[in-house]
Parts: sequence; C-alpha cells; structure tokens
Amino acid sequence: MQLSRQEIPSTDRWNVEALYPTPEAWVQEFKQIQTSAKGSLTSFRGRLKDPKETRALLEAYLELDRRLMKLHTYAHMRHDEDLGNDQFKSGYGQVMGLINDFQLETSWIEPELMSLGEKEFKELLSHSSLAPYRFHLEKIGRMRPHTLSPQMEELMALNGKSLDTAHKAFSALNNADMTFKSAFNSKGEEQPLTHGSYMAYMRSPDRELRRTSFENMGQGYEAHINTLTELIQGQVESHLFSAKARKFGSCLESALFPHQVDPTVYTNLIQAVRSRLPLIHEYVALRKKMLKLDQIHMYDLYAPLVGEAETEMSYSEAREAVITSVAPMGTAYQAALKKGLVEERWVDVYENAKKRSGAYSTGCYDSMPYILMNYQGTLNDVLTLAHEAGHSMHSLLSRHNQPYIYAQYPIFVAEVASTFNEQLLIQHLKTKAKSKQDLAFLVNYQIEGICATIVRQTMFAEFELQIHRWVEEGTPLTPTLLKKYWLELSRDYYGPEIVLDPGLEVGWARIPHFYYNFYVYQYATGLSAALALFEKAGKSSANRDKYLEFISSGGSKFPLDLLERAGVDMRTAAPVNAAFDHFANLLKEFKQLLEVK
Repeated sequence: MQLSRQEIPSTDRWNVEALYPTPEAWVQEFKQIQTSAKGSLTSFRGRLKDPKETRALLEAYLELDRRLMKLHTYAHMRHDEDLGNDQFKSGYGQVMGLINDFQLETSWIEPELMSLGEKEFKELLSHSSLAPYRFHLEKIGRMRPHTLSPQMEELMALNGKSLDTAHKAFSALNNADMTFKSAFNSKGEEQPLTHGSYMAYMRSPDRELRRTSFENMGQGYEAHINTLTELIQGQVESHLFSAKARKFGSCLESALFPHQVDPTVYTNLIQAVRSRLPLIHEYVALRKKMLKLDQIHMYDLYAPLVGEAETEMSYSEAREAVITSVAPMGTAYQAALKKGLVEERWVDVYENAKKRSGAYSTGCYDSMPYILMNYQGTLNDVLTLAHEAGHSMHSLLSRHNQPYIYAQYPIFVAEVASTFNEQLLIQHLKTKAKSKQDLAFLVNYQIEGICATIVRQTMFAEFELQIHRWVEEGTPLTPTLLKKYWLELSRDYYGPEIVLDPGLEVGWARIPHFYYNFYVYQYATGLSAALALFEKAGKSSANRDKYLEFISSGGSKFPLDLLERAGVDMRTAAPVNAAFDHFANLLKEFKQLLEVK
C-alpha cells in the first residue's frame, strides 16, 4: 500500500508553506486579486501610442501577472501532492479560471500594439522610458503577421480554457484514475505496479519482474486505448485550431515561431539522429549478447549490465552526492544549491497515494525553486535529482539576475542546465569508482542517457510531428494507425534485433509530453547543447563563467542566441553529431573496460 500524504515526514515534503502559510491565506490572496484585477487595465485601452501610457500599462500588467503566478504555483503544487484532494483540485481550477479571465481581459493589448503603424511602433521601441521593455516589445512585433483583431483575440482568449480540456483529462486519467495489475518477480511474489515503481522495475535484474511490469502497464493503457486516442486527437486539434487561427503554415511552425526557432532545427534533428542510428542498433545487439538472450525485448533495454545493486542510495546520500558534484561550478553555486536542498526544503521526495507521477522543477519569481520527486533509491532517481536541481538553479540564477519580465528562460533551452548537472554528477561518481566494473556501470549509464534523451526523445519528436501532419491533412487518428506507426518507429530506432511485443504498440499512450505542443525535441537538443557546454566549461574558467552567464540570462535573448553566446550553435547539426561521436567513444570505452567485443 502507498503511504498517505500525512504519513510522509514534513522534512521530506516541499516547503509549500513558504508561499502561503495556510490554504486559507491563499484563498484570501485569491479573493483580493480577483477583486483588484477585474477591469483594472481597461483604462489604458486606446492609449498605447503614448510611451508613458505603454510603460504604465506594462508595469501594472506585470504586477498582476506576478501575483497570479504565485497563486498558481501554490495551487498546482497542492494539486499535484494529492490528485484526489477535492479542496486542492477546486483551488487549482479556480486559479486557472482566474488566469483565463486575466488573459481574456488583457487580450486586447498585443492587437492594439500591432495595430500601430510601423513608424509609431518603432518610436515606441526607441523611446528611453521603454528601454527595459524593448526586447519584450520586439518579440511582440515579430508576431505582427499572426496577431488577430482585438475582437478575435478576445474570442481566442475565451476559448483558451476549453482548449486545455484534453490535457487535463489525460492527466486525471493517467495520474488518478488509472490502475495497473500487480507485477510478479521470478519467485512469483506480487509487486505493486505504479507509475513511480515502473521504471525501478524496468531496471531490475529480474527479467520476470521486468516482463510482467511491461505487459501489465501496457494492458492498463490498452484498456483505455479508445479514450486515450480521442484525447490525443483532441489535443492535436487544439494545436491545429490555434495554428490556423493565427495563420501559420503548420502546427510545428506555430509552436516554434514565438521562440524564433526555425522548423528546420526540428527536422534537422530528426535527420541527424536517423543518420547515426546504426550506432544504437550496435548497442542493442551488444545488450542482447551481454544479457545472453535469445531475443531482446523493449523491457530488456534498461536491465543492468553491470552492478546496479551497489549503486542504490538513500535520499540523504543522493542529496550529498549532488551537492558535492557541482563544486566545479564555484562556491557560490554550490552553496546556493546546498541551502536549497538541505535547509529550505525545495524537494518533495517520496511517492504517496494519488501524488502526481514523475518529477519536475517548478516555482515562481517570488518563491524558492521547488522539485517534485517520487524517489525510489535507484541511480536513475539520483540522476533525476541532479537533473531537477539543474532546472532549479537555472531558475534561481535567472530570477536573481533578471527582472520579472525576463526571468523565465525559453522552453528551447530549458533542458540544458538540467542535463549539464547530470554530467557533473556522473563525473563525480566516476572519480569514486572503486573498480572497472563500477566505472563500466557509469559509462553505460552515460550511454543509456544518450539513448533515452537524444534517441528516444527524437523518436517521440518524430511521432509528434507525424500525428500533427495527419490531423493537418484531415486523417483521423485511430488506435490502429497510432499503434502501427509506433511499432514502425521502434523498429527504425532500435533496429532489427528488438522484438515488437503487443505491449509495445501502446507506448505512445503513456507519454504526457505529447500534450505539451512540441516539447520533447528539446530534451534531445538540450542534451546535445549540454554535452558541448560541459566539455567547454571543463577546459577553462572563462568557459565556465560563460555557462553561468547563460543560466543567469533567463529570457533576455532568443534561445538560439543565448546558446550561441555561450558557445554552441544549434542551427547546425554539429552538436548532435558531436554527441553521437561522444556516444561512439563511450561505447568503445565500455567494451574495453569489460573486455567484450
């Protein structure tokens, strides 16, 4: 049985009380904002030709937005602690409604700015009083061809809440309502199967536990396959609606344009990864050989090849390892992370009944960073802590060094700092390796990281691109179509050795990121960039300082420009190819350490 929320010690729960001491305090703030926000910005309507009026509007808007984000942070954290708690579910729904109302009431702002003549808009950009907001206004200016009339923007805002229905329904089904039959180990012992335990079982040396976990997880999704297909169809339809309404040529272009990321960055990633897939097929064949299998299945891809049992850590040990590993980033960086993890209770550590699955970093401008975990003690969990700590430090430094308007870093660079921190931890653990076996395990973990983060996420990105293309063409998504395509991609990416089990064909149904509108590719670009930056930072303190400047820059520049300034050009395939060259070297090192051919 899973522990209830109240059974988890407070020291292992995130310090959500630092945001609001009680739910009642949150309600009080909610009511104040609900009253003060309504209609407070409409007086500026029709006056944005005047730079002083525009500045006053932006300041009032940002103050309200900042307060709303604090409300939202508390509400979604409480909601994710226990998805079955009606009070927190209601609070989350209320604040999402308030945010939607705010978006509706301010939907006229960008259209009015866009309605200004070219000369008038340039005068706004060049006015000294608007200097702090120049980049923000430039980004709005880029959207001129895709901004609608004020009346149409109001309709788009009115529709915003309904467009999120598929995502919310998937989250409720996936995290709260869906249950799975228990798995069984090789001794016939029943093992409870949850989202949190699944990956721990996948990394078990017990093949029967892996097989039954994989099959029973697949059966759980198969039982809801028609509902899940309709939900993903609905989500893609919402993306298509927004793309068409804003006159974009495709859903992909619509998702990437606001961040000034050309669609060719996405398609070039897929092409670059596909050109290097023989390396992945070689690794799958090596796994089959080392595990002495007649056939290799998807549930064998995470099985330990060497010594995983010795790498299990308590949470306190994991926390100490992560803190120690970031020493190369300087004393200030390390001290800030230590304070957060040890004293300020950034982390919600363990799984409890109806807690959201997975892990993430969250927070707002007026809070500490927060990390949701479902810690099980595996090396993967330790790396996850390092990963989320990277996100959190990126957020912390950006908030400390940027004004509110530029504190949020672009989605495109969101996975760079997280994967950079993973590399720091692996480097630290390698120095502690006591034998060739231990070192080989860590090398293989790096190999698996590239497989999971660059290869698997690019496969996800290709799937996401295709389902959007089908909907754009008017092809209905059906369970048969999605299953068939998922199996085809699995064969392409993992090679001829992999067995295409029935449970594999529903793999797409359990990926929450398909509801995030072209997010997953950024894991692949993020690790490619992180590996390049990690290599550079290790060579000189100047490069390290460039990296720290990068994670302190928030959203003060477009994402590709931020990375280029730090020393990596993601407009080319070079970083992806360099990552696969690194993979090839790791594979060679792994074979030499274990003396396998």
